Amino acid sequence: MKQGVIFDLDGTLINSLPDISAAMNRALSKYGLPGFEEDAYKYKVGNGVFKIAERSVGEHTEYLQDVLQTYMEDYAKNCRVNSYAYKGVNEMLLGLAEKGLKVCVLSNKDQLDTESVLAYYFPDVPFAVIRGRVEGVPLKPDPTGANLIAAQLGLTADDLWYVGDTSMDMNCGNAAHMETVGVLWGFRPREELVASGAKHLIAEPMELLKLVET
Repeated sequence: MKQGVIFDLDGTLINSLPDISAAMNRALSKYGLPGFEEDAYKYKVGNGVFKIAERSVGEHTEYLQDVLQTYMEDYAKNCRVNSYAYKGVNEMLLGLAEKGLKVCVLSNKDQLDTESVLAYYFPDVPFAVIRGRVEGVPLKPDPTGANLIAAQLGLTADDLWYVGDTSMDMNCGNAAHMETVGVLWGFRPREELVASGAKHLIAEPMELLKLVET
């Protein structure tokens, strides 16, 4: 039996699109730029805050830094307004911890935002390691963050599952030589997860508990 699970955050544990889209649309509006429907942000998120801003301003690159700064300040204050944990995720996380697995999170969201969101939505989950975006560590799909979590736990890649909802997550987990699990309730479709090498697919959070027992 493996000894730990590394989870992506946005689109895997919580649906953060309501707060991300609202904060970015407010930032865009401040500079006279058009906003987007919430669903459009499914393909703007995932590669860190800079990429969200870059994809949102489009050709209006002269506003990039201003929109980025405004968004970061707004989202830090409003990241726990309309976001929500996916049904069954809290029970899944607690179930994994009860089985003795180390429950970890690796996100491209800023470190403080990652910690804030997890503390709010999963106050009872004993996370072993929480890693968000920090200076000097490349973002996913680079496997450095996943490898650092393994090292911090004193585990090898073979000891860990890697769970996420996008090709970026599958690429990261596979590059780290961890067993990857794609979730079908997140931001991206089944086809993307399959094409990017997901070893397993699950449609509901509690399916992971059954998978880790096999």
